[in-house]
Amino acid sequence: MTTIDPLTGPKALGAFLRAHRERTTPEMVGLPQVSRRRTSGLRREELAQISGISTTWYTWIEQGREVSISAAALARLAQALRLRPAEQEYLFTLAGVKNPQARPAAQAADSHLSHCVHLLNCPGYLIDSCWNMLAWNSHAGQLFAGWLERDPQPNLLRFMFLHPLAQTLLIDWEARAQRVVAEFRAETSHYAHSETLRQLVLTLREESSVFNRWWTQQEVLARQGGERRFQHPLRGQICYHQQTLVPAGSSELRLVMLVEQSEDRHVS
Repeated sequence: MTTIDPLTGPKALGAFLRAHRERTTPEMVGLPQVSRRRTSGLRREELAQISGISTTWYTWIEQGREVSISAAALARLAQALRLRPAEQEYLFTLAGVKNPQARPAAQAADSHLSHCVHLLNCPGYLIDSCWNMLAWNSHAGQLFAGWLERDPQPNLLRFMFLHPLAQTLLIDWEARAQRVVAEFRAETSHYAHSETLRQLVLTLREESSVFNRWWTQQEVLARQGGERRFQHPLRGQICYHQQTLVPAGSSELRLVMLVEQSEDRHVS
């Protein structure tokens, strides 16, 4: 049985910092290249020195001990590790410290969102913080035919890693799925105390070795739009541009729209 790593608290904070320390090379932070290093990443004492904190104190943090850490110290660690905005937000959430630059949270969900999804003239769906599919329109139903109409409780992550249709429907499935894990990890930081979310991650780690491997890599990425390509059994290859919106007043929900792209063909 796979042991789930905690989604929040000292142990999760330590695991996250260690993973990013080990992938940060001395060259990335301006340190001279030294031969015969046992690891390509930074040593604990090097990161502590760059961040202006004691090596002992940083070691305790990485070991998952209960220590106090300030927003200023977290900001210095984030800067030293070259963390991106989504990774920085995740770091602050794990530490239970308010990020001074965090965006204000939205309020209650809008009761008319499901109706809005059905009015879209493109595949559209609404997901919650666990990426459960709360609503979708007929265009999305046709795109994901074979899954949505048969699953009584469809979940986008479970589809991606546990449903056989995913790897044939999504072109370049591996790259897309790996990014999905990193995006989901970024969003879990906001709902880390949710037992439902913890159980979802535990199940996926036990049932999908691929999800488990990518989850343990501690990658964190902000949700990104862009091109999404599908190999549909009836329509062939379809190219969409994905847009993901946070509905006003519904910070835990995401409205995803897939706008079909027309290929420009030039005849020479």
